[in-house]
Amino acid sequence: MRTHSRCSVASAQSKEAHVTRNGRVLVTGVGAMTPLGADAPSTWAGLLDGKSGVRLLEEDWAADLPVHVAAPLTVDPAAQMPRAEARKLDRGEQIALLSAREAWQDAGAPQVEPERLAVVIGTGTGGILSTLGQDDILERTGLRRMSPFAIPMLMPNGPAAWVSMDLGAKGGARTPVSACASGAEALALGQDLIRSGRVDVVVAGGVEACLHPFTLAAFAQMKALSTQSTDPESVSRPFDVRRSGFVMGEGAGIMVLERAGFAEARGARAYGTLAGSAVSSSADHITASDADGQVFAMELALRDAGLAPSDIGVVHAHATSTESGDVAEAEAIGRVLGNGVAVTATKSMTGHMLGASGTVGALTALLALRDGTVPATRNLDELDPRVEVDVVRGEPRTGQWSAALSNSFGFGGHNVSLVFTR
Repeated sequence: MRTHSRCSVASAQSKEAHVTRNGRVLVTGVGAMTPLGADAPSTWAGLLDGKSGVRLLEEDWAADLPVHVAAPLTVDPAAQMPRAEARKLDRGEQIALLSAREAWQDAGAPQVEPERLAVVIGTGTGGILSTLGQDDILERTGLRRMSPFAIPMLMPNGPAAWVSMDLGAKGGARTPVSACASGAEALALGQDLIRSGRVDVVVAGGVEACLHPFTLAAFAQMKALSTQSTDPESVSRPFDVRRSGFVMGEGAGIMVLERAGFAEARGARAYGTLAGSAVSSSADHITASDADGQVFAMELALRDAGLAPSDIGVVHAHATSTESGDVAEAEAIGRVLGNGVAVTATKSMTGHMLGASGTVGALTALLALRDGTVPATRNLDELDPRVEVDVVRGEPRTGQWSAALSNSFGFGGHNVSLVFTR
């Protein structure tokens, strides 16, 4: 799927791009693989239908773990590509590649000069399945059985590198690693690359594939994961008084970002505009939530978009279903936007996809604007009295909104807020 052709539109606009600053950045393509579906349309349909991707872990390796539920993909990514290709890729790389191909085709496969096309794909843990898997092979059978692709499979930059090779992108392949904010930071970096005039098109997003005894046990030791299992689909419950921790998921979300002039010249359809972004660091605690840092990120994103708090009609909350995180974010949203904005928390359906969650959340915010529909938060039976924002529950909410904000926060004090407009 290489794009080395140098069409007249791309050539004519390259000079203009070098002097463009703070121009509009359009979203022209989307792709996703999540616990709700194998692509973006099925994921969006699942969110609107209130489906749950959380299930009981019945694998043998999960028997002795304190955690018994997770949110895996609905399909095996390796089965969606040629076997020879799948064998040299980590599961996360497979997911990223398939989602990027979907987004690229959805954007109409833009004809862009290779040097004007970049890739930015974030991840929280990199190829941890391959790291642990190859180490197990080394211990059990020796180095002769190890894959010659072990290093490319475990590299955190692997997804971005493989996608750049697949598309022939020579404008850079970058990898933000900022825990659960990685995918959102990738979109922010993609926006910056286009605004700076360095490139015309960026394929950006996040990916995570880390459902493994080690990661589940490690998060369980932090008391971050729910240990409930009697009703798997009800375990992930952001903002609810009975929440007991998050559910780990896997997946990817990818967007094609384009300089507005470039997209309009080629007649591209746009989902909306990535109007503003902000990245901040709380610089306070390695794992604790910090409302002040989140407030700072949201305020900066609004300023970057040139919007007032009253312009925002929808918020996709990071809301992982942990008590301290949910309460801190609700406070931050209220301080910046007031308590009347429509808030949705879709991790109640997808679980927490770590580095992929920010892009899937951004996709939700974007499609809510396009369709005039905000997905309801699942499993919200009794709102925590400390949560004073307007969380959408029961049924999706319809309306006409001009702008939406999506939050992502990660261990290490990473805060990212993105603003989209119709």
